[in-house]
Amino acid sequence: MNLVVTGAIGGVGSWLVDHFAEAGHDVVGVDLEQPPRERENATFLAADLTEQGQAWDAVLSADPDAVVHTAGVPRMGVTTGTETFATNVSSTHHVFEAAGRTGADVVWTSSESLYGMPFAAKPFVPDYLPIDEAHPKRPEDDYGASKLVGEELAAKTVRKHDVSVASIRPTWVQYPGEYRARAAWTPFDPETAERSGCFWSYVDIRDVVSIVDAALEADIDGHEQYLAAAAENGLGRPTAATIEEVFGDLPEECALEGEQSAFSTAKARDELGWEPTHSWREAETEVVEGPSFVDS
Repeated sequence: MNLVVTGAIGGVGSWLVDHFAEAGHDVVGVDLEQPPRERENATFLAADLTEQGQAWDAVLSADPDAVVHTAGVPRMGVTTGTETFATNVSSTHHVFEAAGRTGADVVWTSSESLYGMPFAAKPFVPDYLPIDEAHPKRPEDDYGASKLVGEELAAKTVRKHDVSVASIRPTWVQYPGEYRARAAWTPFDPETAERSGCFWSYVDIRDVVSIVDAALEADIDGHEQYLAAAAENGLGRPTAATIEEVFGDLPEECALEGEQSAFSTAKARDELGWEPTHSWREAETEVVEGPSFVDS
């Protein structure tokens, strides 16, 4: 398979390039800069995807079977909100349009932030738990709004070009041996803990890679969305009870059991045959070699 992977030297993108190149696919990795080292089965292009001409040239010249789009500002706080929104929306628009024009299916990294809770000034309790793909979206931050607009662009691309688009909504992505979420969340005291807008959910990068792989292999018709989260929260505490302790409330409809993640991955299981396989209990201290073509 010929693949274009955008954001190729970023955290998620570099792991995807490494995975697909290792599997023998021909990968064109696109980012603002080229990586410091080469990778077999991968070619790297430096391009600014917020510029239409550069984005179209990078994608169309590769003539890909599929495009995996991970480029963009990864969260709030990296740059201004305006720049975050403009970068993510323009780059996604250009990449989707180029993919559609060349007839390539798309898998891209949306985010659970589009629901509005993770970067809200005052994170709020969802309408029901666990949260699924159909839960209302109420972002008040520019990052979450950029992902919501990106999913509208995905639907537009499907209508216009008759390709498929899978929007993957990861929770906070963690890397083996470097689980920053655990450092941020522990030690944990419900009386003093800040409200977590992701409700202490996370996902291992290797599970992100596997759900992207599953989406590429699946026979997706149109635009579909899939949440990606670890099976359990990152605290080792009952999820519903912890939300109630910290937020002071629970939605009337709450079907969480034990440490179950606040985000449901049932749709990915049912439609893609995907389930998360990594837990913080092993991965927090696990030693795993990351992509060798980028600096760790």
